Order: sequence, then structure tokens, then C-alpha cells
Amino acid sequence: MSTKNLIKKIEDKSAVISIIGLGYVGLPIAVKFAQIGYKVVGIDNFEGKTRMINSSRSYIDGIQDSELSNIVAAGKLTATTDYSILEEVDVIIICVPTPLTIHKEPDLSYIIDSARKIKEYLGNEKLIILESTTYPGTTEEELLPILESGGHKAGRDIFVSFSPERIDPGNKKYDISDIPKIISGVTINCLEATAAIYSKIFKILHRVSSPKVAESAKLLENIHRAVNIALVNEMKIILGRLDIDIWEVIEAASTKPFGFTPYYPGPGLGGHCIPIDPYYLAWKAKETDSTTRFIELAGEINRQMPHYVVTRIGESLNHFRLNYNGSKILILGVAYKNDVRDFRESPALKIISLLESKGAFVEYNDDYIPKLDAEWIHEKIKKESWKLDYSRLSEFDCVVIVTNHSYYDWGKIVENSKAIVDSRNATAHITSGRHKITKA
Repeated sequence: MSTKNLIKKIEDKSAVISIIGLGYVGLPIAVKFAQIGYKVVGIDNFEGKTRMINSSRSYIDGIQDSELSNIVAAGKLTATTDYSILEEVDVIIICVPTPLTIHKEPDLSYIIDSARKIKEYLGNEKLIILESTTYPGTTEEELLPILESGGHKAGRDIFVSFSPERIDPGNKKYDISDIPKIISGVTINCLEATAAIYSKIFKILHRVSSPKVAESAKLLENIHRAVNIALVNEMKIILGRLDIDIWEVIEAASTKPFGFTPYYPGPGLGGHCIPIDPYYLAWKAKETDSTTRFIELAGEINRQMPHYVVTRIGESLNHFRLNYNGSKILILGVAYKNDVRDFRESPALKIISLLESKGAFVEYNDDYIPKLDAEWIHEKIKKESWKLDYSRLSEFDCVVIVTNHSYYDWGKIVENSKAIVDSRNATAHITSGRHKITKA
């Protein structure tokens, strides 16, 4: 069986699309397809998300309530927790999380669960695309056998592909349509069906020869960043001990018009990609008795950065003859990057945990995350954002800049704080009060 009928439905927009997983990857894709006229049904296990979508309320940065209102009112986007709706759809895009276990091994449970549920409602001529970042071989070794176990055959009556997500939450420069889309397929028919649907919302498609290549490309992108960020993090510690400003060094090196790409240090890695994805390749490499020294070393350095920040906080407190125990500390920003509502894997969680284990009283401010309810390893962190009042910053023994949100007035922060630990170079251009600031 060819893809002729499926592609015809894609072309005349009678194809129904389902997105499984309505997070930072899934919801923007769902919105894009709905905006150009496709009927889209989003599926998520969390009923709170589906209620918000059906009420035209966004929980994702970059998607406005008004955008949802237009497509929900037009009947182009609905959301549900009921997987039986898959029986009525033509294209299924899987955008579920792929976390690590506590032992830093891949957790494919969300992908496997999605595949099993799709299988229950799998009819002829459905296109299934996996977007979740994972190790090379997942599409063909894990997803495909489940989908084919009921008698279907990829490339004949179902079409199976992998196309890695490239979402950058909070990035206002690149709309998802502007980012070239890597596509692959288990067979040529699978690839062509994938090209047909994604050409509707992406300006550039880059075809590769197999899902394994596409899976590897995504990992390479994130490993590249993880390794280079680890390099500048290590440089920051070394140069700091030599009383050299890493930020000025990076600025100087960046004047070279070739051969250098600037990466910037910070308090540690956050988000769902860079802290997690490199370990997927490290785990898979064990099948071939390969070692992944760069990946593991980079991970080790980046994981130590919250500890380094806490050490610098201790040095700042010590300057005022204070100890961690009993000190009041304010964390500015718990999102993993500036101006987003996402705190997945944020280094702020580890910093808070470490400080509280040393007896400090820790508050945080983050207007993007008014309530923090998070697990960090075995510890539960449950707090509410402290209402930012610049005149009250002196109540804290130390103010720690973890996330440089654009709404912060750095001049007022420096002016009103007793001591500051700056892990983002946010206070670089503040001339007064430099004696209060410790770089971390």
C-alpha cells in the first residue's frame, strides 16, 4: 500500500492530527497545525493541562491565550486524556518526556506507554512520528516492534518516523517554523509521509537516511552544547582563582571572526535537554564496549556547578563573619533560563537543597514560577515566591542571582542588598557597590 491516500488527506487538510504530550514541544506543534486549518486533538495524561487548553488558557511561554481562543473556538484544537480518540486520527506525533532514572539510565516508559496505547487504536494508513529525544535505535528497536505486533507493517499500512524536536523555550528570535526540521522514516514511504505533513508548518526539511541518524543528530546537538558549557564552567573556576574575569575573557575571544563560538558559564545546566540527553548516548555506547569520556566528564563538571555556587555563597557570608547555618538567603530566579516558566532540572533546585541542608533559611523570587513544587532526587522542595520588594532586600544576608530574568532591576538589587553572589554576570555593568558582589 502506498501513501497516496494519506498524503491526499494531508494535502486537502482533511487529515486529523493527534499530539501525544502537550508540553513545551507538543503544544506549539499542535497550535501551528490548528492555525493553518487542520483539526488537532491533543492528548495528555495530566487533566489540568487538557482543561486549560479547552478553556483557552496557555501554560507555555510563547503561546498566548488569544492564540488558543481562536483555534479552540473554531473547533480546530481540542484536548483530552482519552486515547480512544486515536481511532479517528490520521497522524500521531509523540512528544512525551524521556527522563533519566535516578541511576542516569534512559527512562523510555512514556514512549513505551504511548506506543502500547496507539497500538490499541491502530488502523490502516496512520503516520506515527516520534519527536521525543532518545538514544539511537529507539524508533526501530522499541517503538516499531510494538506498533507492528498486531500485524501491521511499517511502510505498507502504517508509516513510522523519527523527527527530533528543536524547541527552545523563550527564544523570541526563532519561531519553530524557522528552524530546519530533520526528518527520517523507517522506509521511503514513511519518510515521504513525514515530509508531506511537516512541509505544512516548517520552511526547511532536511531528510536523513534513517531514524538512527536523526536520533543521533539530536544528541550531537545537545552534547556539543554540554561539552562546551562544561569547558567554560571549568575555565570560570580556574580563572576565578587567578582573579581573572571569565566573562571579559569570553568577550575578548569572541572578537575572532572564525574558529571560536562563545559559550557562557552559569550555575549549572537546566531544562529537559542538555542535562539529560548526553547520558542517552553514553548508555547506548555500552552496547559496543565504547567509553564516552567527553560526555561523562562534561556531565561531571556541569553537575558540580551548583556546589561551586554554594561554596561562593559561603565565602560571601564568611566575609561578613556569618555561617550558612541560620543565614537568610534569597535566590533570584528558579527557572532554568531567563524569562520562561520552566524549572525542569534547574540548578536552583540543587542550590536550594544544598543551602537548606547546611541550615540556611532560603526564600526565592521568580514571577514566572509563583509556586515551586519540585522533587530533587529524594527531597521535596515546596515554596512560594517571595514578593519582590527592593527596599526589603537588606533583610537577607545574601542575595543569589541564579536566573537573570529581564524584569529584575540590577541597580536596585545591588543598591539594597547586603551581599550578592552573581552566577550570571548580571551585575557586570553596575559600577557602584562592587564590593558587595561575589562572582560565581
